Amino acid sequence: MIVMVLGCFRPVICLDFNPFPEQIHPMSITVEQVAHDALGLPIDGRAQLVEQLLASLAGEAAPAVERAHLDEIRRRRDAVRTGQASLVDGPEAHRQVRAALRK
Repeated sequence: MIVMVLGCFRPVICLDFNPFPEQIHPMSITVEQVAHDALGLPIDGRAQLVEQLLASLAGEAAPAVERAHLDEIRRRRDAVRTGQASLVDGPEAHRQVRAALRK
């Protein structure tokens, strides 16, 4: 890119001028750099990032994985309907998980 900058006395031509150096090679950023930056976000920001990344993968799963996922959903639904399993609300589920992790 050639940019002409007008100086006080004469124009100056700058070769390889880029006003946005961080955008020179957008693909040169590594997964490790992204992960490092992401881990610096507050927890809400990390959760939002995870949701966006997972949403970006929607529809990209292999058909066999999608089928297995649907089969598991149906199995769990049927377990609740037949009384083999019961539903637990979110706060209670978190309490149970925390208690299990302390053991």
